[in-house]
Amino acid sequence: MSGVMKRMGMIFRAKANKALDRAEDPRETLDYSYQKQLELLQKVRRGVADVATSRKRLELQLNQLQGQSAKLEDQGRKALALGREDLAREALSRRASLQQQVSDLEVQHQTLQGEEEKLTLAAQRLQAKVDAFRTKKETIKATYTAAQAQTRIAESFSGISEEMSDVGLAIQRAEDKTAQLQARAGAIDELLASGALDDRSGLGSKDDIQAELDRLSGGSDVELELQRMKAELAGGPAAQQQAIEGGAPGAAQPSQTRHRFDKQ
Repeated sequence: MSGVMKRMGMIFRAKANKALDRAEDPRETLDYSYQKQLELLQKVRRGVADVATSRKRLELQLNQLQGQSAKLEDQGRKALALGREDLAREALSRRASLQQQVSDLEVQHQTLQGEEEKLTLAAQRLQAKVDAFRTKKETIKATYTAAQAQTRIAESFSGISEEMSDVGLAIQRAEDKTAQLQARAGAIDELLASGALDDRSGLGSKDDIQAELDRLSGGSDVELELQRMKAELAGGPAAQQQAIEGGAPGAAQPSQTRHRFDKQ
């Protein structure tokens, strides 16, 4: 059972693959691939924009912290000039904390800047590949369209195409039927000429005079044959010889028959 199922699955996949291959248009496939590349390029560009936005935000924070640090340093100097060493120490302590934050942000800024440069370079390379693919895609589509048109023209001239095949089959059937009718007509003519078929149209019927002549001729032959048979029975060999050579006595001769026919 498992072997039958495997075979059925193979047949189904083969037929499905053939159907897909017949339905697939390379031009549509190329356009779809180009669309997917454009979508990927758009994602990379959005990534570059996001990294650039984060970098810009860190730069703003750095500028803000650096401004606070400079302000605390100035306040410390003023406090120390006024003899307030305690205030000066507090200001410098806060400035040191801000400087640590500035250092951390600078590291993050450098990291984001490096990522932004990498993504920008990747986007540029991808853009170049997409542009090259677009040019190649259009070239392949134009070549495929030209080859398709050339193939259709060649098939039309050679009669291989489906439309021309239908026309060729129709012509062949018409020629076959014509030849069959011609052969049948010729055969009927030959049979009519040989007498194998009766001419019921009346065109080939004999006239009255010819029919009378045929009747008299046929009756005379019967009479002669009857007289010969009587002579054979009555007179023996001599009578048989006489009947054969000159006809039996009293039998109507052909000239007499014609003479009687003329009088009539």
